[in-house]
Amino acid sequence: MSASLEPIVGHYLRTTWQQRPVRIYFEEAGNGIPLVCLHTAGCDTSQFRHLMTDPAVTDRFRVIAFDLPWHGKSPPPVGWQDEDYALSTDAYTEIIRTFCRDLELVKPVVMGCSMGGRIVLNLAAHHANEFAALIGLEAADHQTPWYDTEWLNRPDVHGGEVCAGLISGLVAPQSPDEARWETLWQYLQSGPGVFKGDLHFYRADSDYRDRTALIDTAVCPLYLMTGEYDFSCTVEDTTRTGAAIDGAEVVIMGELGHFPMSENPVKFRQYILPVLDEIEKKSAPKS
Repeated sequence: MSASLEPIVGHYLRTTWQQRPVRIYFEEAGNGIPLVCLHTAGCDTSQFRHLMTDPAVTDRFRVIAFDLPWHGKSPPPVGWQDEDYALSTDAYTEIIRTFCRDLELVKPVVMGCSMGGRIVLNLAAHHANEFAALIGLEAADHQTPWYDTEWLNRPDVHGGEVCAGLISGLVAPQSPDEARWETLWQYLQSGPGVFKGDLHFYRADSDYRDRTALIDTAVCPLYLMTGEYDFSCTVEDTTRTGAAIDGAEVVIMGELGHFPMSENPVKFRQYILPVLDEIEKKSAPKS
């Protein structure tokens, strides 16, 4: 195989989050409508690398994915050693809006997966006019926790290995072996306490069942897309959430699990490309 460069470019954004200076690492590829991608709990932007190298997407969309502080190449704020990381709805919402503002993105599309899909619902409820469309992958307004977080930040346990083992069953059985192991590797690298801190958002600060009535899809289209093999955010969870939001479009993705963009990118594009086509048409200037 001859050598080649992928069209992905990385940058650091210096900004302020929660009244503290932070450096946010992000990658981007393509041109057109901004498409901001939010990674899953305990992971990073590498989950979206296949999307960033697909000309069917990047010829029309400027795909941008950033690492939350504590994740990937975004270091935690100064003084992190004296605190326990715990993500909240307010902090998560703030960093997404700050990132989009600082990059001067006009009416971006935001697509998040898992916890990124959950926060999309809060954006839809309270900040819909800032976005052209919102896409929640593996998203629901509430899920009953099925995991024990006490195993996730202990000196006698390798957190990354426990984390990867915990989520391994969420990958669909049809996913190619290469993509499955790449998805698990992304979790094996997670820093101490990061996955646990992200799950605080899931378990303690993101029950949005009281917010679905606030979502107006006439202001901002909302797409909820869930893999049939996801037992964390189940098909029933997403279907229930979509039924509570007038105008929300629900897509159940066959042969996919909780990490559609990384576990089986070829299958995922069968579902995401029609959604992006629709968003592009709705975003086109009216003659």
